Amino acid sequence: MKKPPYIGRFAPSPTGPLHAGSLAAALASWLDARAHGGQWLVRIEDVDTPRCVPGAADAILQQLATCGLLPDAAPIDQSQRGALYQQALDQLTHTGLAYPCGCTRQDIATVLANSGHARERHGELVYPGTCRAGLNGKPARAWRLLTAQAGQQAKVSWTDRRLGPQTQNVSEQVGDFVLRRADGLWAYQLAVVVDDAAQGITDVVRGEDLTDNTARQILLQRALGLPTTRYLHTPLVLGANGEKLSKQNGAQALLLSDPLAVLAAMNAAAACLSLPASSGSLTEALAQWVQRWTAQWALKSSGERFHHSPA
Repeated sequence: MKKPPYIGRFAPSPTGPLHAGSLAAALASWLDARAHGGQWLVRIEDVDTPRCVPGAADAILQQLATCGLLPDAAPIDQSQRGALYQQALDQLTHTGLAYPCGCTRQDIATVLANSGHARERHGELVYPGTCRAGLNGKPARAWRLLTAQAGQQAKVSWTDRRLGPQTQNVSEQVGDFVLRRADGLWAYQLAVVVDDAAQGITDVVRGEDLTDNTARQILLQRALGLPTTRYLHTPLVLGANGEKLSKQNGAQALLLSDPLAVLAAMNAAAACLSLPASSGSLTEALAQWVQRWTAQWALKSSGERFHHSPA
């Protein structure tokens, strides 16, 4: 069977401008697409509208352009794609793989505490399956994916291009996860899977903090009869406290007001990816990013496992 052409993507949430960590993720996905002679797309993941900042999407696109990271097609916005998500939910409901849930977060916490299994996973309560057999008179709040079928646990295994073999039992470690939220908004997991398939994404390159999402997304791909993408999770840029650099822990927006600032920001992103610094004028550096970094990235990713040794 002929291998599909490479299509990668960078999918930022417009909760503010890019910071050093998000630029490193953007550079990694852009380099991977260029190294494979493929396409690089940008998708604005604004499905969680209450968290979106007005003007942030335009600011992100401008920052990417300033750094020479130009998508190969016009960016799309998740907020305009609700009909596709509804279509996917209808399909899952029709096949018995999605069901309505009337539980509040407190309901879930109470059930878990009473059963002696109260535990949190990255701040999330593992759903105990309360509404699988019906709502018992409660109004429907959210919709969930049925992860365990015919008594079989949803154990998902995959190979990350950098981290190697990975396994997660979604039924035990996550539970039946949300597809549409109680506030009516579409959940990230459903939206990203539907959009990756609709855009023909073959390879997802993103930060290591998102590794934990992969099993759920593969499970959804299988439930919807969609191709499974390849995954590469890159090292994170860490803050002064040793935690992932993010807007939540005070990451500063990148200031790209002059060529020296752009060069410094891109070299910092490259250092996170074990690539050497570029020098000279911004024009000369741009040429190096395309040629030198792309060639070195191609060498790193040429085998079964991504080689992340210093270049």
